[in-house]
Amino acid sequence: MMRIDGKTVLKNFGKALIAILCAAAMLFVWVIVSLMLCMDNVNGQTYALILLLGVILIELAVIGALWGFIKKKAFFIPVCVCAGICIIACGAVYGYQRYVDSIPTVGERESLLASYSPYAENTKAVELDDKSTLLMTDNLPVMDGATALYPVYAAFAKAVYPKEAIDNTAAGTPSKFDSGCLKCTSTTQAYKNIVTGDADIIFAAMPSEEQKRFAEESGVTLSYTPIGREAFVFFVNRKNPIENITAEQIQDIYSGKITKWDELGIKGFGSIKAFQRDEGSGSQTTLEKLMAGKSLMTPPKEDVIEGMGGIIKQTADYKNFKNAIGFSFRFYATEMVKDNKIKLLGIDGVYPDRQTIQDGTYPLASYFYAVTRSDADKSVLDLLDWITGEQGQKIVELTGYTPK
Repeated sequence: MMRIDGKTVLKNFGKALIAILCAAAMLFVWVIVSLMLCMDNVNGQTYALILLLGVILIELAVIGALWGFIKKKAFFIPVCVCAGICIIACGAVYGYQRYVDSIPTVGERESLLASYSPYAENTKAVELDDKSTLLMTDNLPVMDGATALYPVYAAFAKAVYPKEAIDNTAAGTPSKFDSGCLKCTSTTQAYKNIVTGDADIIFAAMPSEEQKRFAEESGVTLSYTPIGREAFVFFVNRKNPIENITAEQIQDIYSGKITKWDELGIKGFGSIKAFQRDEGSGSQTTLEKLMAGKSLMTPPKEDVIEGMGGIIKQTADYKNFKNAIGFSFRFYATEMVKDNKIKLLGIDGVYPDRQTIQDGTYPLASYFYAVTRSDADKSVLDLLDWITGEQGQKIVELTGYTPK
């Protein structure tokens, strides 16, 4: 009968316990690292799987190595080598993610809103040379609208509203940018606000079909008054040699028919990463109209951890990869995002600038609107008349848009 040495059992039990504790500690650390890397990341699920696979392999390697040490077997050496390879692989994933994070993004950023706040220090919001012919002191209409148009309607507010009514404006995320009578909640939310009565006048492109239905189902009739013209533009990484693209090629890219840059004669740039915007946004609605009934391909998504730790998917902001293409409105892309790392493309041989927008030669120029309810009160109508008049149109021009 084999004799059991209590001290040996206790010693091995202690080593096994240490192995388990080490494995548990490593598991905890790598899970935390995995979650941190995968938040707000276009490839979040892929990275999560890679990292968690690495965690499992490292765990097995640690346990195997310690067990081999306990048993005094040489097999713990190759196990340790495997663990080292896994650590290097996970480190490579981490390094790549840091590289991705360093690539500029074109999206709705708080700093852009702050720089156009009416009374912010060194504000970019324009001012009239003469005193406004319309000065409102009470019953102020609540303004809201698209982020890309905030510079112009912030200037409207500065010209017409008393300073104390908007002086407390502070930049936050777009959904929280709110001083009471001056909001900036994005096109999607602004259309909801005008219907529900949380805004009196909004500034945006024409609504999507869904936004029109929401107004109709709510029994609200909206009026659309053109106040300026703007170009819908497409842009790429500045290193991309392409200078011009046709409307048909855009349709083919965003329907998935064209998937590689070499199909457009651009060599060495690989697959096209075609970014889109959130459904209901002004630029996304414009893209849908440009597609002329063709089906849009699924846009790049990012996995975002929100609330109680649930993972949701949302459309990813444009990330300026070498092979990327994105879209917006000209002023937003050129004036509000001045990083000189993107370039605008000509469409059908015409480059988007104020002259081609004004003379109508740029094919993707369209009006943007002041949107009001059919039951708008006198203060809203007075403001609308002023906006479409000489001083309001001067602000449109000074800001950098093209007057109607």
